[in-house]
Amino acid sequence: MNRPPLIAHVIFRLDIGGLENGLVNLINHIPEDRYRHAIVCLNGYSESFRSRINKPVEIHDMRKREGQDIGMHFRLWKLFRKLSPEIVHTRNLATLEAAVPAMLAGARIRIHGEHGFDMGDLDGTSRKHQFIRRLYSPFVSRYIPLSRHLEHYLESKIGISGKRITQIYNGVDAAKFHPEKKEDGKVVIGTVGRMQSVKDQITLVKAFIRLLEIAPQLRERVRLLIVGDGPLRKEAISMLEASNCSDLADLPGARNDVPELMRKMDLFVLPSLAEGISNTILEAMATGLPVIATKVGGNPELVEEGVTGTLVPPSDPEATAQSMLTYLAEPDLLARQSAAARRRIEEKFSLESMVRAYMKVYDEQLAAGQ
Repeated sequence: MNRPPLIAHVIFRLDIGGLENGLVNLINHIPEDRYRHAIVCLNGYSESFRSRINKPVEIHDMRKREGQDIGMHFRLWKLFRKLSPEIVHTRNLATLEAAVPAMLAGARIRIHGEHGFDMGDLDGTSRKHQFIRRLYSPFVSRYIPLSRHLEHYLESKIGISGKRITQIYNGVDAAKFHPEKKEDGKVVIGTVGRMQSVKDQITLVKAFIRLLEIAPQLRERVRLLIVGDGPLRKEAISMLEASNCSDLADLPGARNDVPELMRKMDLFVLPSLAEGISNTILEAMATGLPVIATKVGGNPELVEEGVTGTLVPPSDPEATAQSMLTYLAEPDLLARQSAAARRRIEEKFSLESMVRAYMKVYDEQLAAGQ
């Protein structure tokens, strides 16, 4: 009996994050009789995140060394020869080099996903990074950018033909992330994500402190919830303590009950410096939360200004605080945008639509390569 085609998904590390969450959702929802999966991690994985995969999937750790690791290319070639995947799907710049050993190992189809820029190149203007993308472009069969912004970048900055690009938005599990009526009277402003520089939760902390300076009477009813762990967590806690606000904030670290924690929130804030298509924005909207997000990357493609949320400049605590104050002063605005956010998810960003779009690309690439 013929087995379904194998896709080898190459990522830098399988751990908590939007890219990784999207991969897990994709694998969990593609029918087992259509495709098999293997995950190739350049730099390890966490067992807790691995446990979210509900199908038998092989995970391989390439144990990449710091800096240039020429030997990793040989290890990748050996692994691809052993696995014989019909499709190799790399994601983001850090894994693009895997397309070469994949080709040399006989993988006919090499797909590359662009999910967003990192801290070293927030707006994609790095000439070095552009050069690397051009250098490897002959080894890529198809590109999948997650936003129109990234699609335009590939065409205008890297020179990739639009015929080789299929833009696909992330999808969200609208059954898992859903609204729930609250009765406690408190207004919880929250965010979810790795506490690292590119996510810039420090700006949210500064905005929360500034909010209470502008309207100290809000101390009775406003709370801050920051879910996630990382190098910024200690700094954020120290700032809140120094401002006498620690009793109004909860920073529980990384959690596995994000849907439940989001349902405790009333307003979601994403202060990141760069984004592709943010899974946490989609999850927040599915939960019925208006979103204040920075006007970067693909955020304006998700947040409809004045309809489902508000866009603010990055690294601007004052603008963020003023936006938060507007929602706190207008409960009807919160309610209207809550309903609109949920409706937008159901109409445009369903998980089912995302899975169908990826399977269509895989099917078409396999058919073209035969």
